[in-house]
Amino acid sequence: MSDSTTIAQARHQEFGAFLRSRRERLTPASVGLPDGVRRRTPGLRRDEVALLAGVGTTWYTWLEQGRDVRPSPEVLAALARALQLDPAERRHLFLLSDRPVPEPPSTGPERVDEPILRMLESLTGQPAYVLGRRWDVLAWNRAAVALFGDYGRLEGDERNAMHLVFADPEHRRLLVDWAELASASLGMFRADSARYAGDPDFARLVARLMQASPEFRAWWPRHEVLRPFTGHKRIRHPEGGLMLFEYTSFAAVGGTDMKLVVYTPLAEAGTVAKLDALLQRASAGSGIAPARSAAG
Repeated sequence: MSDSTTIAQARHQEFGAFLRSRRERLTPASVGLPDGVRRRTPGLRRDEVALLAGVGTTWYTWLEQGRDVRPSPEVLAALARALQLDPAERRHLFLLSDRPVPEPPSTGPERVDEPILRMLESLTGQPAYVLGRRWDVLAWNRAAVALFGDYGRLEGDERNAMHLVFADPEHRRLLVDWAELASASLGMFRADSARYAGDPDFARLVARLMQASPEFRAWWPRHEVLRPFTGHKRIRHPEGGLMLFEYTSFAAVGGTDMKLVVYTPLAEAGTVAKLDALLQRASAGSGIAPARSAAG
């Protein structure tokens, strides 16, 4: 027996055990069914779950037995509703069945939690900021202000990473390898925006960038997409000179599409010392505040 077969069998068994545990915690009354006859085991019967999910009892029994059957995403969603799974349990159900988790797009105002703000503030020697679902800059630290400028002075679409890259001349001049970075950023933004196709805020931003940037206007129709990756970014600061950073992004937890972007100064070009000098100069001259958010 191959390792892949053993792993698949273990996954099926875990999937079945999870279904059974969720079924046994429910009562007929909790799902709107009559109690009926006296029950020998706790929870719902298999046929009751099958009825609620709209599947056959035998087929559902096979699922709990860990047999090699492949429920569709639609059936998994029906099982999640029938078993009254919360978001974490629903995600677990999809992962155990080796199906992509259908995460609904986030909506409404975005707010960066205090723990993330405190973490930003602790990154004293690493420029960092938090991007929202549309790549709006939601929060940033002192080092990011020293390197890129004060995001707090920007309003609306101007405080958006794609707008900064394509439509802000001062920010563009900071990026030594602008064409390469802009193309990669556009591919990652396009991949992230797929879940929000038709969203008016995204559409407004894209329309504005189509007017403001000939490069964006030429590249956007190509529909190129990229996964997030770690890379190097050369910054030519008007006061600090040439600096080299390694940048990466981390998905924020909590069911949001926020991401934390961190720039780590590298030894080349004396970047660490130059960044320290910028921070000291900025603190002495303007009193840059600790980590800030757009809401604050």
